[in-house]
Amino acid sequence: MQPDIPVTMTPPTRQTQESPGQALSARYYTDPDTAAAETRNIFARSWQLACHESDLPGPGARLAASVAGREVLVVRTEDGSLAAHLNVCRHRGTRLVTAPEPSGKAIRCPYHGWTYKLDGRLVGAPEARQIPCLDKPKLGLHSVAVESFLGFVFVNLDRDAVPLAKQCAGLAEAVGHYAGTDLVPVGRSRIHDLEGAEVQNANWKVAVDNYLEGYHVPVAHPGLMRLLDYQGYTCEIEDSYALFASPLRDKPSSNWAERLYQRIAAPMPGLAEADRRVWRYAVIYPNTLIDFYPDHVLAWTAIPTAVDQVAVPGAFYTRRGTGLRTRLARRLNIHIGWITNDEDAELVARVQKGLTTPGFEPGPLSRREAAVGWFAGRVREDLDGAAGERLAGGPDDRVDGAAGPDTPRGAPTP
Repeated sequence: MQPDIPVTMTPPTRQTQESPGQALSARYYTDPDTAAAETRNIFARSWQLACHESDLPGPGARLAASVAGREVLVVRTEDGSLAAHLNVCRHRGTRLVTAPEPSGKAIRCPYHGWTYKLDGRLVGAPEARQIPCLDKPKLGLHSVAVESFLGFVFVNLDRDAVPLAKQCAGLAEAVGHYAGTDLVPVGRSRIHDLEGAEVQNANWKVAVDNYLEGYHVPVAHPGLMRLLDYQGYTCEIEDSYALFASPLRDKPSSNWAERLYQRIAAPMPGLAEADRRVWRYAVIYPNTLIDFYPDHVLAWTAIPTAVDQVAVPGAFYTRRGTGLRTRLARRLNIHIGWITNDEDAELVARVQKGLTTPGFEPGPLSRREAAVGWFAGRVREDLDGAAGERLAGGPDDRVDGAAGPDTPRGAPTP
């Protein structure tokens, strides 16, 4: 991964150039109770990256993704649309899907054979007459909101959430020409493959913080410093996303791989010549991170596996018809990116260790870390606002999105 963006601000933003905001206190990164609150009040109420549309190639294709301590089953329905459900049978709680499946006309529980349509409706149960009070319309799979954005599939346990496309309209305008449903994966890595993902020894927010700032690039990433025009970085911050851009340097790098990349960088089909020498990066709050390069797209997410560990599943994508020059540039870019990733993995582990020092609190942020301040503000709003709701007797911690398709709002959920 290549999460390193020096930032300058473009108004309007949450933080001005004079005030980049304030970093989170150390307890946000080390406290188990805070981690539990994040599951309820951030991950269970936000759009979470599950996969790309290419992972669901035809009707009946399905896979399971990890969301807020649950598994969500994402399905391509008969008419080509998307549906999402909790990956649990309504009978005895069996996990329905354990590995991606390319097709199928129904979802059948492997334990007792309860069978559901792709849209989640229960349509059959063996020996149904032996099951008193079997009310099929009320026993459909618990539905989850699902949306395709930039060709990527997002899910949200909150079925009343504002659509992601509406939250990130400006982002689609800026980088939509890079992405889309026609992207194809490169290599074996997949966004939904949590078990196969790299795990870094840091709180998930440390990993996101690191992606959100390039203040550390001159010190920690000599390769990126040779490649990118540090003074030319820009950052645009909106309520739900941050978008970064950096031009490549004109001066040839002293490193052969970087120098060759500078020389042959060529855009994928659908991109303009203006995109050839610019790297763009986006963060969709809270934990979706997408790199937009001339030669490929890298999408990944930061999923906490412990208060001090984060899995970073992701995948590389390109377009069909990409020429030899662009394919070679992509291979060089990915090679450079893994060097940067290894450097960052060590850095975030160092930060996590330091944050456990008794009495430590962070110092002031640089203007180049303004996106870190934006992210910290969003986290505080979600956690402190939820705490205020509970004290005032407002909405509880139940996830409304876990309700079944015919369950009244506010009814008990699993």
